[in-house]
Amino acid sequence: MTIKVLLVDDERLIRAGLAAIINAEEDLAVVGEASDGAEVPDAVARLRPDVILMDVRMPRLDGIQATRHILDTVREPPKIIVVTTFENDEYVYDALKAGANGFLLKRTRPEEILQAVRMVAHGDTLLFPAAIRELAAAHGPSPAGGRAARWHGELTEREADVLRLVAKGRSNAEIAGELFVSPQTVKTHVGNILAKLQARDRTQAVILAYETGFITPG
Repeated sequence: MTIKVLLVDDERLIRAGLAAIINAEEDLAVVGEASDGAEVPDAVARLRPDVILMDVRMPRLDGIQATRHILDTVREPPKIIVVTTFENDEYVYDALKAGANGFLLKRTRPEEILQAVRMVAHGDTLLFPAAIRELAAAHGPSPAGGRAARWHGELTEREADVLRLVAKGRSNAEIAGELFVSPQTVKTHVGNILAKLQARDRTQAVILAYETGFITPG
């Protein structure tokens, strides 16, 4: 089954380069392009992409607002990977908070871009622990930090352990090995964590954990 990709970037050359990489694969296809976030809602409605590669900095409507709008208004929204020039871009942090499934640098190697598209299309999350830790450290805890105590009371001790390991980038299988439980048990714990934190995915859960001081960048 072909994975349909929508490219959103105000630079034509960037879109052309990504399209060439993606369309060379048998299981991937670029179904449309947009030069600004304002064009995304209509493109999503018409093309029903599985994955959007979304530039975070655009002139009229940036990738953060476009991401938030799609996730809030589309019943079964596509997966969204934000694309940026700088790893410590504050826009990336805000896009991840808004619910983007991960981020890529524009200098990322082609094979890694393809792997990322396939990963999110199949329900996985692009989690870069070191990068998110640095972003969290740069931003510091939010005014919502008091929520950490509430979360700590709601999460079981095992769920708290799982969340800390998720923040380190561990997969379900790796967490299962470290905690001596089954991968299915870990999957259940992760689902409970997402529900209690009201997070869309693992990345958003980690961002929230840092923001509230539940996990500290140090």
